[in-house]
Amino acid sequence: MAQRPPILQQGDTIGIVTLGSPLDEEKINQGIATLRGMGFKIVLGDYVYAANGFLGGTDEQRAADLMNMFSNPAVKMILPTRGGVGVAGILPYLDYSIIRKNPKIFSGYSDITVLQNVLFQYADLITFQSLLLLDFVPETPAYNFQQFFAATATLQSPRQIVNPPGILQVSRVPGNATGETVGGNLTSFDDTIGTIYDIDTNGKIIILEETHEPINKVYRYANHLKLAGKFEDCAGIVLGECTECGEAYSKTFEDLIQDFFIPLGKPLMTNVTTAHGYYKAAIPIGARANLNTVNNTFTILEPGVRPS
Repeated sequence: MAQRPPILQQGDTIGIVTLGSPLDEEKINQGIATLRGMGFKIVLGDYVYAANGFLGGTDEQRAADLMNMFSNPAVKMILPTRGGVGVAGILPYLDYSIIRKNPKIFSGYSDITVLQNVLFQYADLITFQSLLLLDFVPETPAYNFQQFFAATATLQSPRQIVNPPGILQVSRVPGNATGETVGGNLTSFDDTIGTIYDIDTNGKIIILEETHEPINKVYRYANHLKLAGKFEDCAGIVLGECTECGEAYSKTFEDLIQDFFIPLGKPLMTNVTTAHGYYKAAIPIGARANLNTVNNTFTILEPGVRPS
């Protein structure tokens, strides 16, 4: 059974790191100011402002920042500034035994999800596909903060994932599946195939979403997962939005759902608001969940955190 990190409380210390692409200094400072205004203390990684082209510092530097946060007993939560690209580059430089002994809340989405799945498999740690530092700004919808704090600062269980009012979750293939959650960003998931960080989907509920990719490329990534057997052994599939995913050859994301995902025959729910979408549900990676597409419910069965 995966480890749950200690619950987040007001006054706790949050460690800020850049693990993929660099983020503008002004945006980093804005997020820090918001967190401090919420009553949290902040510790910055040595390379949080670093920029090495499309990466925020070297792989070794970004990995060192993350390990320092896991090793720091004062830090209760680790929050990346953004995703972007390059998070997979730090994986060989992490000490998973130290991480396993020091479970902490870890939140993010996009390229960050490749790390979240590896933390689940290598360090038995439940993490959260939820907010990044760049989301801690005044214009972020209240729904996103409510979801984030319900997942990290309460012991609520079970916790049903429900979209904001007026946005329907749609069950496409009927079924009732229970299993641990894996996945996240489709492109990042796809990049692990054939590596030692390949994501185990056997008996799992796969979460998938994507952004800024034309539908023909989304098909390519999804078909790669299919050829690798990821849909054959999974228990169910939850699709988030495909934000800013343009049509290709007159095909849309809805067409891809109809032509590709529904024929897989697995319990399937679509249009769950999370990750790159404007509204962001907080979905733990590694926690047990139930996907009931007869009742149109997606429920997290255990708290993502434990009492301090």
